[in-house]
Amino acid sequence: MPIEFTYRGYTEEDLKNMSMDDFIYILPSRQRRSLKRGLTEQQRILIEKIRRARNAAKNGVNIRTHCRDMVIIPEMIGVTIHVHNGKEFVPVEITPEKIGHFLGEFAPTNKKVVHGAPGIGASRSSMYVPLK
Repeated sequence: MPIEFTYRGYTEEDLKNMSMDDFIYILPSRQRRSLKRGLTEQQRILIEKIRRARNAAKNGVNIRTHCRDMVIIPEMIGVTIHVHNGKEFVPVEITPEKIGHFLGEFAPTNKKVVHGAPGIGASRSSMYVPLK
């Protein structure tokens, strides 16, 4: 028997049926403050795109956005949003576990630096590479 997902004691269906004002009060303080201040124009456009994609009911709808500061709300569950990380668009599948997080958290903007071997013009000491 699979375990049913709950967010702060509310099931996924409860969250979808909840009004936005009620949902805001169960979020952590940073997200609550962000949503209470109102949505930016970019965030409004993103929500409209998601609603249009749901109404069209097409599979594989490509929603792309630069809006990394959008809080994930229950209305977004099941949609794949391509979030820009500064170089490319990273696909983010919205699942119930991601509710209350920001979209930008799932599209990292930097990678781990991996240095290669010293090249031409390096100092004498850095050219020494031990043979093991």
